[in-house]
Amino acid sequence: MSEGAKVVPITAGRARRRRASSPEEKALRRRLEDLERAIAASRTAQEHEGLLVTAARVVHAGARGLSWASLARLQRAVYFAWHSEETDEFGGDRRFAEALEPVLDFLYAMWWRVEATGTEHVPPEGPGLIVANHSGVLPYDGLMIQLAVRHEHPAKRVCRMLALDMFALLPVLAPLLSKSGSVRANPENAERLLRQGELLGVFPEGVKGVGKYFRDRYRLARFGRGGFVRIALRTGAPIIPCAVVGAEEIHPVIAKADWVGGPLGLPYFPLTPTFPWLGPLGVLPLPTKWSIDFGDPIDLEGHGPEDADDPILVNRMSEKVRSTIQRMVDGRLARRRSVWFG
Repeated sequence: MSEGAKVVPITAGRARRRRASSPEEKALRRRLEDLERAIAASRTAQEHEGLLVTAARVVHAGARGLSWASLARLQRAVYFAWHSEETDEFGGDRRFAEALEPVLDFLYAMWWRVEATGTEHVPPEGPGLIVANHSGVLPYDGLMIQLAVRHEHPAKRVCRMLALDMFALLPVLAPLLSKSGSVRANPENAERLLRQGELLGVFPEGVKGVGKYFRDRYRLARFGRGGFVRIALRTGAPIIPCAVVGAEEIHPVIAKADWVGGPLGLPYFPLTPTFPWLGPLGVLPLPTKWSIDFGDPIDLEGHGPEDADDPILVNRMSEKVRSTIQRMVDGRLARRRSVWFG
């Protein structure tokens, strides 16, 4: 290279050419940007279209316009027509619960004609632990307790039920319960919700209660090892006894086929006068008359979190709650004149 040669930076030339773009190029670039924004907005609108609009688009396109993309949009519209895009930390879905409300309200008001009393004993705010007897093969009683608190309580509180493992792990029933607000029963979940000021419902009888024979109806089983008492002591939540009458007769268990339930992972397989003899109709619960009574909160007698490690105290308080609910059930049965009309 000669001494008089001049070096011209390539980047500077490129920068000068970039700065010297013509007005036509600038206009074209703006049009492309506008087009990209329009396409993005169209995609967003299609993603949020309702079920009817999406279905109408698929029908209008016909067989020739049918594609995997259109089918995917239709499936998404069907799902989100009754599901929220976000759920809470336990899987609760507000839109799903709202979609299920008409069915549950029909069961509450028309099918079982639930009569709820004593809802004023449920605290209007802050933590609370509703302890109830369990029955009915399927957890209808938990759903009806939720509705009783929501409809009859002055504050219209939301009660979240602690679901047994046998229900929380079943393929079809598990998502139904979690999306409607129920939570898998374990001490960690219960304590976290109570510390957040939630109202919880629990069935200490467990499987022994929900799967009892018809001949043992309304005789409360043992309340396990008193786990609910430990939870109440650790969180300071009041215990509200609750007696449910009417659920024992909706699926009268006359026998059990454990050889069928075992391979399916079920603790029992109930045989009732209608199931499985009538096929799918056998799952339909009988229209008995229900009553749900809430009693005075159980006094924790000034005990604190440190007393949760005292097994004698825990068992004594657990038996006190069980005997209280048994008396409430017996009192309601003494006043009941008919299984069907109350």
